[in-house]
Amino acid sequence: MQQRLFEMPHSAMDCLCQRYASLCLRVDSEDLNSTIMDHFPTNWGRPRHDGFDAYGTYPIHQRPNNTPKDAFSAGIQRTQQPIVTGTSVLAIKYKDGIMMAADNLASYGSLARFKDIQRLQPVGAHTVIGAGGDMSDFQYIQRLLDALIIDEFTAQDEHNLGPAEIHNYLSQVMYSRRSKMNPLWNAILVGGVKDGKRFLSFVDLLGTTYSASTLATGYGAHIAQPLLRTAVEGKEDDLTEEDAIKILEQSMRVLYYRDARSIDKYQIAKVTAEGVTVSESKRLETSWSFAEGIRGYGAQTQ
Repeated sequence: MQQRLFEMPHSAMDCLCQRYASLCLRVDSEDLNSTIMDHFPTNWGRPRHDGFDAYGTYPIHQRPNNTPKDAFSAGIQRTQQPIVTGTSVLAIKYKDGIMMAADNLASYGSLARFKDIQRLQPVGAHTVIGAGGDMSDFQYIQRLLDALIIDEFTAQDEHNLGPAEIHNYLSQVMYSRRSKMNPLWNAILVGGVKDGKRFLSFVDLLGTTYSASTLATGYGAHIAQPLLRTAVEGKEDDLTEEDAIKILEQSMRVLYYRDARSIDKYQIAKVTAEGVTVSESKRLETSWSFAEGIRGYGAQTQ
C-alpha cells in the first residue's frame, strides 16, 4: 500500500494535499471566529495616541477590553478617602436672611493646591449651598442640582424649589449613596429664604441632618462654632447685615490663624427675600505680630 501511495502521479498527490490544506484552513477559521475573534480594530493594535480612535469604530470611553481581568483591580472600586478637599463652611441666620462664608482653597492632601475654588453655590432663586470635603464629589452634586433645577423650570408649573426642598433632596441623595457603600464625601450647608421664612440646615455623607441658627463644617465646627453661637444665638432677629459680615469675618480670621488647610481668601454668600448674592473673593486683614511673644517663634527661644 505504501509502495502504491508513493507511486501515485504527482497531479493526484497535489490534489490530495490541496484538499487537506483547505480543510484545515476552514476548521481553523471557524474555530477562530467562534472563540477568540476580536471584532474591534482598536484592539488589534494600539494606536500611536491612546486618546485617538484611528479607525472610528467605537467610542473611546466605551472601548472594550478583551484582555484577562484581575479579580480585584478590574472590580468596582469606591473612593476610600477624599483627595482634593475643602475645609470649613460657616453659616448664620440674621435679620434679613442667611449669610454663609467659605474660603477658596482646595487642598491636595496637605498641599494648598487650588486657591480659586468657589465652594458657595447658588441653587435656583432662593437657595445657596456651601460644601466642605471632596471637591470632585461636590462637582457631581452641583451637576445633580443643575439637572434638578432645569427639570423644575421646564415643568412650567409656577412652582420653584426652595431651600427646604433642596435640603430634603440632598439628604436622600447622601443617604442613598451611603447605603450603597459609596458615599459622597461632603458636609453641606443649605441656606435660603422663601415665603418670608429663613432656612438653614446641614447634611453630611451619612445623610445626617439637623438645623440651627449657626452651622459650621470641618475644623470650623470645633473652632468657629462656639464664636458663632456666642454672637448669634438669641439675636437672630436683631443682627443687621453689617453685624453678620463682621461675625463671619472674625470667625474666618480665627480659622485662618488656626486651620492649616485654610487661606486668607474667602467669599460670602447672602440670601434674602430679593435673591442670592455671592461676593467676589476677599482678603482677610491679619496680623502675626502676636507670635513674636510665643516661645519657639522668632527671637523668643527660651
